[in-house]
Amino acid sequence: MEFKQRCQEVILQFANLCLNAALFYENKDPRTFVSMVPTSAISGDGMGNLLSLITQLTQFMMHKQLIFSEELQATVLEVKVIPGLGTTIDVILVNGHLHEGDTVVLAGQEGPIVTQIRSILMPRPLKELRVKNPYVEYKTIEGAQGIKLTGKDFDKTIAGMPLFVAKNHSEIDNLKSVVTDLLNQTVSCIKTSERGVYVQASTLGSLEALLEYLSSSSIPYFGVKVGPVVKKDVMKASIMLEHDKMYAAILAFDVKVEKDAQDLADSLGVKIFQANIIFHLYDMFVNYRDENAKKREEARNHAVYPCILKIVSGETSNLDGPLVLDVLVEAGTLRNRTPLCVSTKKNIDVGTVTSIEVDGAGVQCAKEGQNARIFIETDEGDSPKVYGIDFDEEDYFVSRVNRQSIEVCKEYCRDELDESDWHLMNELKKMLHQHA
Repeated sequence: MEFKQRCQEVILQFANLCLNAALFYENKDPRTFVSMVPTSAISGDGMGNLLSLITQLTQFMMHKQLIFSEELQATVLEVKVIPGLGTTIDVILVNGHLHEGDTVVLAGQEGPIVTQIRSILMPRPLKELRVKNPYVEYKTIEGAQGIKLTGKDFDKTIAGMPLFVAKNHSEIDNLKSVVTDLLNQTVSCIKTSERGVYVQASTLGSLEALLEYLSSSSIPYFGVKVGPVVKKDVMKASIMLEHDKMYAAILAFDVKVEKDAQDLADSLGVKIFQANIIFHLYDMFVNYRDENAKKREEARNHAVYPCILKIVSGETSNLDGPLVLDVLVEAGTLRNRTPLCVSTKKNIDVGTVTSIEVDGAGVQCAKEGQNARIFIETDEGDSPKVYGIDFDEEDYFVSRVNRQSIEVCKEYCRDELDESDWHLMNELKKMLHQHA
């Protein structure tokens, strides 16, 4: 009953998309109804039925397209290291023939790879490639087959790209150009952002799947690559340290991270997240992003933004309440929770800004050139300061920056401060005799 209920729900979802659907064993008209094959990701049940159905439908409906052709059509599926064989590539040979000793041209991480087929291997009948077993070696093979090739320089092959065979030496340069153009077209179709993470995967297919998932999850990426993580990739990812430290990260899906690359990442502060399942990789980064956002929010309580205020006028009547002053922001930006001191009176502490009004309206900050009315609460343990006695309109206020607040701004608020703010921060640091 549970199965029937869920099945009807799926059929209804198809109907909402204007599609007819039926269980494959109840489907009497495959041209009108989409066949549904129940499968289990846990036990693998149903996969045999799914493969069988695909075979039947393709042979029945696409027999003209399935006619064998002598023109070579082969695609690299995976690059594997097999004990005793070295680095091998798994290839789907759709059409044409491959021979031992053929000169092949492949897409590589550093450009086209030209090498020779050392041997052509296939598992014994009724065995699959994922199971460790002796392979049968062939001198020549005809499509359509799944085969394993051994040869030199296969370790940098990009999985997901086609394999070409050069019949003579004069064809090699032409095929190298074709491979380069295909790879450039594939990469150029990937739209990147100015800010984001750096993404790497083992194959083009897995890279596309990961990028699609990241896009749907609103995680931007500024660079992509197929292949293992090396020092050069870490240097590229470190660019984000200058813009947004949260995105100074590499999402490495099903690829190896070289030791020297990991060491460089640790020294620079670049995070490398490595996993063989997309969802795990996504969860790792999201958890890191959430923790980083939480730390940033907590750090804001300790951040002090630089500013210089010229006192215009003040109130002296309300000695028990907050200090109320009219000021002009001469430099920087005044924000709530900013501690102030009188720079012209040996940097005596006044208190912390608890409220800001511009043109009679409450605001979170007052920018350079604006007149504002501010309310200052005396810090606990300090004696209240009085306008007209401790300071007057001839004096200036500055934000009380210190070593901790400067480090917090560098770590979490760098993108909120421009070059002039950092210059002002250095001036205040000297004025207040702070050393960062």
